[in-house]
Amino acid sequence: MNKYNKRLLSFVMLIAAISLASCKKFLDREPQSIVSEENAFKNFTNFQGFTEELYHCIPDFTNAYWTNSWNWGDDEIQSAALNFHFVIKIDNGDFWGWQTQFDGWQAGWMDRTNTSTDDDRFHKSLWKLGWYGIRKANMGLANMDKLTDATQEEKDLIKGQLLFFRGWFHFMFIQYFGGLPYIDQVLPGDQKLTLPRLKYNECADKAAADFREAADLLPVNWDNTTAGKRTLGKNQLRINKIMALGYLGKNYLWAGSPLMNYVSTGSKTYNTEYCKKAAEAFGQLLQLCEVGEAPYKLVEFSRYYTNFYTTGQNWSMPGSTEAIFRGPFFGANGSNYGTSKQYGPAVITDGDVKFVPTSNYVNYYGMANGLPIKDITMADPESGYDPAYPWRNRDPRFYNDIVYDGVKCVQGATPDEPNRYANLYTGGSYRNVSTGSRTGYVLYKFIPITANKYDNGWSYDKGLNIHLPYMRLADVYLMYAEAAAQGYGSSSGKDAGYGKTAADAVNFIRDRAGVGHIAPQFLGSLDAFMPELRRERAVELSFEGHRFNDLRRWMLLIQRPYTLKKSVEFDRAPEFSTTDPKNNRVINLRETTILERRFSEKHYWLPLKNADASMYLEFPQNPGW
Repeated sequence: MNKYNKRLLSFVMLIAAISLASCKKFLDREPQSIVSEENAFKNFTNFQGFTEELYHCIPDFTNAYWTNSWNWGDDEIQSAALNFHFVIKIDNGDFWGWQTQFDGWQAGWMDRTNTSTDDDRFHKSLWKLGWYGIRKANMGLANMDKLTDATQEEKDLIKGQLLFFRGWFHFMFIQYFGGLPYIDQVLPGDQKLTLPRLKYNECADKAAADFREAADLLPVNWDNTTAGKRTLGKNQLRINKIMALGYLGKNYLWAGSPLMNYVSTGSKTYNTEYCKKAAEAFGQLLQLCEVGEAPYKLVEFSRYYTNFYTTGQNWSMPGSTEAIFRGPFFGANGSNYGTSKQYGPAVITDGDVKFVPTSNYVNYYGMANGLPIKDITMADPESGYDPAYPWRNRDPRFYNDIVYDGVKCVQGATPDEPNRYANLYTGGSYRNVSTGSRTGYVLYKFIPITANKYDNGWSYDKGLNIHLPYMRLADVYLMYAEAAAQGYGSSSGKDAGYGKTAADAVNFIRDRAGVGHIAPQFLGSLDAFMPELRRERAVELSFEGHRFNDLRRWMLLIQRPYTLKKSVEFDRAPEFSTTDPKNNRVINLRETTILERRFSEKHYWLPLKNADASMYLEFPQNPGW
């Protein structure tokens, strides 16, 4: 296996004569307990070795356990066989479930008992490693004056990475928990903590300052720097200007969103000034990419899957040219089997825990002409949707992501011929509340169609690697569209330094998939445009872990219909054919509500740990918890 895919290659490995023999030995120990400050920070090679442990603080939310839960909105529902994943607890209104003391299986990626910066994917969690990473970043920044044996370029690279990580960990925390103390110095261990919780916008401003300075210090591409040439071709994960600009914009857009603006100012509207700042940062990023200065571009739709998995490439990391920010992955061959099985129905994959798309969410995949489906049970002459042929002429991403009734799921020889094709009609063999599809759909966006026990697409010799990025370029286009529209008041809004309007950015993403542009009736006002923008975001970024936070920041999480999870029910027509399932007719198409979440205002934020919220008066628990 390519060692880069297992661990970021450290600059420490490049010079055998230094006292630290290897990156692995250095990063597997508590850095400040092994070497003196003079040795740890005296030159670029050593300081970079110290800094690179921060990359191992990034949780891999797709591979943190045998099966993994990261979609907590209205997008996904779990089979009923077991109930330990966080999505089940969220469905029940129990948001305490993110905390390790309420997760007896230790399946969550946000908090775990055993947390480490080693190579074990089961040892990664956001809460513990995030605070550790903030302290480590502050230690590095406090010792920048000791970096004397280094060029200015090298000093900028170190400082830029440290600033980015300090901002990133704080941003990851505040988007779930609201305003917190912003730790920008090494806190003494022998003094009482009294740092108050800041307002959300106050934290966001501090994170923005870190992201902005990081963007100013870091290169677009490490391969083009003198220091980066020492690890040429192995710099894809190293923090650069594009990553810093991406999170600068995302941090501003989140601060400007209705939920965050509400807790900051009392207004449940967008903050236009924050949105303008977000659009500016995103515009700078996209301009650098479009003129070819940055090595990022949209993946061709025929290779869209390479954003999420690779196969037959010696476990090479997915992401291709589109992934902007992702962490290292650990144990690719050990994780692909479990992640594959969590999607395929039990009749062809075995296993108990399954995650399936809700019918109400799949409805966001509109028609190929770009028009939405108003009601899946009703004919719509305008869009061309016909409930008798619900799979016909849909958005091409529907066929890429979703397995529907009649799709060929087993490609090779099988002793189970009746299950070669997806039996997802009501009462079909793929429909099973306990270990199959509860909704009439199956998700194959992140796994090849051969990931089953007959085709063996997950076997060792296939080299399947599944790894989702935290941020990819398509996400940036859609965040830019939202920021530009809200910042400048219309679908034609744009940042002055970038050429595309909000509508242009959405249509650019649709062009990649061959979907029709936003229709004129959705461009006349923000009220008309935003539902289409949100629908586009739901489709393009489906099941990538964004929906829960999007619904929260838009203040839609606790409102109908976003509290509902539904199934599609139908019978096959007598002329059913497996030749082209898109054109199959169905009978008695209807939707049934599986569950409705009972949420209140308190569910817009996760509860802090009671032990933390009891430390001192200035650090109170979130309201309602």
